[in-house]
Amino acid sequence: MTQYFEVVDRDGPARLGELRITPPVTTPATVDDVLEDYGSLWTDEHATPEEDDVGGVAVLPHRAMPSGTPEEILEAMQETHGDVDLDVATAAVTSVDAPEASGHDMHVLTGLREGDSRRVVEAALDCRRSLAPDSALYLPGVAAPANVATLAYLGFDCFDSDYAAVHGRGGSYMTTDGEVAVEKLDELPCCCTVCRDSSPDDLSPEEVAEHNVFALEAELSRVRSKIADGRLRDYVEGQCRSERWQVEVLRLLDEEETYLERRTPVARTTEMDCNVSESMDRIEVQRFAERVIERYTAPRSDACVLLPCSAGKPYSLSRSHSEFREAIAGRAHEVIVTSPLAVVPRGLENVYPAAHYDVPVTGRWTPTEQEFVEDVLTRYLELNRYEDVYVHLPEDYRPFVESACSSADVEPSFTCRDDEHPRDDEALERLRTSLDGLQTSGRQRERRWYARAVADHQFGEDSWDSLDDLRIQGQMPRIRVMQDDRQLAALTEYGSLALTLEGVEAFEPPDVEIEPFVPEGSVLAPGVVDADDSIRVADEVLFEGEECRGVGRAEMGGREMRDSSRGVAVSVRHLDDSV
Repeated sequence: MTQYFEVVDRDGPARLGELRITPPVTTPATVDDVLEDYGSLWTDEHATPEEDDVGGVAVLPHRAMPSGTPEEILEAMQETHGDVDLDVATAAVTSVDAPEASGHDMHVLTGLREGDSRRVVEAALDCRRSLAPDSALYLPGVAAPANVATLAYLGFDCFDSDYAAVHGRGGSYMTTDGEVAVEKLDELPCCCTVCRDSSPDDLSPEEVAEHNVFALEAELSRVRSKIADGRLRDYVEGQCRSERWQVEVLRLLDEEETYLERRTPVARTTEMDCNVSESMDRIEVQRFAERVIERYTAPRSDACVLLPCSAGKPYSLSRSHSEFREAIAGRAHEVIVTSPLAVVPRGLENVYPAAHYDVPVTGRWTPTEQEFVEDVLTRYLELNRYEDVYVHLPEDYRPFVESACSSADVEPSFTCRDDEHPRDDEALERLRTSLDGLQTSGRQRERRWYARAVADHQFGEDSWDSLDDLRIQGQMPRIRVMQDDRQLAALTEYGSLALTLEGVEAFEPPDVEIEPFVPEGSVLAPGVVDADDSIRVADEVLFEGEECRGVGRAEMGGREMRDSSRGVAVSVRHLDDSV
C-alpha cells in the first residue's frame, strides 16, 4: 500500500496530491530534487536504501532495456518490486507498455516522448486503470511550460525540468505559448529574475535554461490553482492550442467517455466556461443531456413552451425569464433551449451545470452546436409527447428547432415573428394569449415538480414514484422535501438534493460498506470495505458498517474508495451510531 502519497483533490482526471516527505511536495510538480535513484541493474543484486540515506523518494533498481528491445521481452523482464518493505517513500520504474500495480508511492514511466498524442493518451489511460489510484505518476523528460497543463489534465502528477533545461541550453526559449530560438526574439516576454533586466542578446545558454525552468515552475503553480478551483479543463481548452498535438490529446481523451465520466464530479459550484468547439464534448455536457433523456419525465403533457437561455443563471432570476414566466403564468411546461446543454427543463435549471455555465453568444450557431441541440431536442420531444408545443425563440433558433420538431412529428406554434425578439411586447402578448384556457399549475404543485425533477436526475428515473404524502417547504430554489414531520432532503447550492438519514431510506442512494468503526467527520479510504461502482465525486451516498450508518458526500469515485489506502472517501453529514 502507498504510504507517502495522497490525492487531496480532483478535477476530472487531474489530481491535486501531496507527496508526504520532508518538506512535503504538492503535486502536480517537478520532483528533480526529491528523487534518490538507486540505478538500473542487469542483475537481481542491488543495494536496499536505508531510511537515513533517503532525503525524498527512493527510485528502486530495475532492469534497463536497450532501445529497440522487442515489446514481448520488455513485458517479460520489467520489474516493479511489488512488495518491498521499506520505511521510505519509494518509486518503481514502470513501462507504459505493461503497467503493473504495486504498493509504491510513485511510478516512474518509461517509453513516452513529447508530441506523440495517441501514445500519451493511451499510456495515461492504461496506467490509471492498472495502477493504484493513490500512487503518483511521474512522467520524465517531457514537461514544458506549454504542455504541462495538458499532461496534468491527463492524470500525470510528477515531472522534471530536464526537457526544459536541455532545450534551453540549446537556445530554445520557452513560454506557455511554445518555444522559439532566443536569437529570434526582439525582447524577452518575461519578468523572471533571469529576464527582468536582460535582452535576448544578453542571455547565455545556461540562463535560457534557467528561465525555462522558472517558466515551467510558474505554469505548474497555475495548474495547481486551476485544479483546486475546478477550472483546469477550462484552462486546457485554451492552453492546448499552443501545439497541434495537444489539441489531438484533448480530442482523443474526450472519446474515452467512460474513463472521464468516472472521474468527473456530478456537481460543483464552479462556473464552466464553454468557449470552444471541444466544450461540446465535455463530460459535464454529455452527462447532463443523457440524464435529461434517460431520467427526466415532463410533469405535464398538455403544453410546452420552448424558451431561449439567458446570460444570468439560474434562468428564472434573469429579467427576460421573469417576463416569460409572467406571460406563461404556470399554464405550460417551460423548457429552455441552449448551447451547449441543448435542453434544460425548468425543474433542472439549478442542477449542475445548468446554473454554472457560460457560452459566447453571437446570434450565429455553429454546425456542431446545431447538430447536438437538434439531436437532443428531437429525442426529448419524442419521449415527452405534449399536446401543443409553443416555440418562443429568436429567429436564429428556428432552422434546427423546426427540424427537430419535424423529426419528432410535432407541429409547433411559433409565438415570435422572424423580426421580433422574445421580450418584445407583441411577442409576449402573443405567447400570453396562445395559452388562454390552459390550467395553471399552482405554487405547491410546481415546487413538487421541481423537487421530483432533481430527484430523478440525481437518483434515477421514477425515484419519486414510491413516495407518498411528500410536501415541499421553503421558497424555490431553497426548498426542503418533507414527509410528515421528517425532512428527507434539502436542495444544495449546486442544485442537487442533500439527504438526511430518513431521506436515505426514501431515495436509496448508492452505498459504501465500511469497517466496524464510527467515523469522525469523514470516512477514510482505508476504512472502506466495498463501494458501489456507480459512485462519482459529489454523489450522495449511504455508508454503513457493524457499528454505525450514515449519509454523506462522496469525495472519491467508487473504485477509488475500494482501492485507495489513503484519503477521504466520504464527508459525513449525518451519522447514527445506535445500530
